[in-house]
Amino acid sequence: MLTNPPRKDPVASLRSDAGLASALRVSLARLNRRLRRQAGGHSLTPTQVATLVAVERHSGITPGELAEHEKVQPPSMTRVIAVLEERGLVSRTPHPSDRRQVSVSVTERGSALLKEERRRKEAWLTQRLKELSPEERAVLRQAAPILEKLSRN
Repeated sequence: MLTNPPRKDPVASLRSDAGLASALRVSLARLNRRLRRQAGGHSLTPTQVATLVAVERHSGITPGELAEHEKVQPPSMTRVIAVLEERGLVSRTPHPSDRRQVSVSVTERGSALLKEERRRKEAWLTQRLKELSPEERAVLRQAAPILEKLSRN
């Protein structure tokens, strides 16, 4: 007769730093996947969205700087920028001081897409937060700055 193996006590596994790291990794990955599904009908890949966000934050960035920032090879970044430009989400202009280079900036259409994506994700998350108790939301309010600290380079 087959029996299920005994389940680990989830609270006990959180007592060690390694157990906490494992639980956070799994939970944050699941939450990230759920948030990505809320993005809407734009059909951009996660890499394209990350690139668009980086261009929005660093307007006038060169493709080489963008590749370095996003930790990808320059040819890969060139392809991503080409797709974003083809869809009207970014524009390329001559670099102001080095005519051999171009600068990449987000367009109004790209900004609108990111704004709508953020709105959808925040609406979904707001609804999920309403399902939690006031005590659970208070814990998350305390945890938010700590998670932000962990996410910095």
